[in-house]
Amino acid sequence: MRRIAIIGSGGAGKSMLARQLGDITGLPVIHLDREFWRPGWTETPKPVWKTRVEDLVKGDEWIIDGNFGGTMEIRLAAADMVVFLNFPRVLCTYRAIKRAVTYRKRTRPDMGPGCNEKFDLEFLRWIWQFPGKTVPAIEARLVKLGPDVRLIRLHSPKEAEEFLVEVRSRFAKA
Repeated sequence: MRRIAIIGSGGAGKSMLARQLGDITGLPVIHLDREFWRPGWTETPKPVWKTRVEDLVKGDEWIIDGNFGGTMEIRLAAADMVVFLNFPRVLCTYRAIKRAVTYRKRTRPDMGPGCNEKFDLEFLRWIWQFPGKTVPAIEARLVKLGPDVRLIRLHSPKEAEEFLVEVRSRFAKA
């Protein structure tokens, strides 16, 4: 467990889980939102972004959180563990709204500078449609994972906490 990709809906808690895993394992954490978004919510151009992700996964050790479907296969191919947060859309929506209130007019720790937190109809729609639109595409990618890749599917915050307990106990023995 040296290269961990964390994927899931907006508001599922990918960045929070990445930070927690990083604290437990000592692995460096890479937040794709911080890497992708430029000040004022400007997107990184696709060719530049693809090269950036290819460079990020060259490292021997990392935890990378984020979806970014156009580069997901690059990360999945390089990972030795994939954690899929497949939480209920109502929970993800609630968490995204709570995050927007918490970081109102500020940039959250896992986001690039100059990207104050926002919550708009487009983001809400993406979260709400995630189970029907995005999950099937993710599942199609996950069935292609190599036999040496450990796939962890978490469906609730309770399962996520149980996973962290397992990782803590594993690293306490090491």
